[in-house]
Amino acid sequence: MIDKNAIRAAARNMADGPVTEGYRGNRAQVLQLLNEALATELVCIARYKRHYYTVTGLAHATVKAEFLQHATEEQQHADWLAERIIQLNGEPDFNPATLLDRSHAEYDDSREVQAMVRANLVAERVAIESYRQMIELIGDSDPTTKQLLTQIMAAEEEHADDMRDLLA
Repeated sequence: MIDKNAIRAAARNMADGPVTEGYRGNRAQVLQLLNEALATELVCIARYKRHYYTVTGLAHATVKAEFLQHATEEQQHADWLAERIIQLNGEPDFNPATLLDRSHAEYDDSREVQAMVRANLVAERVAIESYRQMIELIGDSDPTTKQLLTQIMAAEEEHADDMRDLLA
């Protein structure tokens, strides 16, 4: 049976915001994972934006549009991750000086369109595996974070599929 009085009493400790006594995750570990994921998304945004602005020509309009769409979706992922970090009473790390060291994915400055597509496909595959491992590490200890990472991973799988379709 649920002890309503105990739940109500514990809820009066408002300093931790949404993190209640029932939170079972290793908060330090989860925050580190989320900040690494945030760094990865930020690097992906920069890579996709660079590719978007670098690609020219009517023949590459579809590829260019795909790069912009993915950059926009990666930005949404970064926003969700930063919000979750705040919910867990952490601090999102946007420090550009350490971004590449913390990111799972790499930046790419290719000039040839197919090289850009390949670099993005590799980065998406890195993101998919990174999210899969994070989800496994978190397990059932933090259902909200697990659900968020699963949602982002599904989008990364779609991105990988899109990049594969663009390979010549």
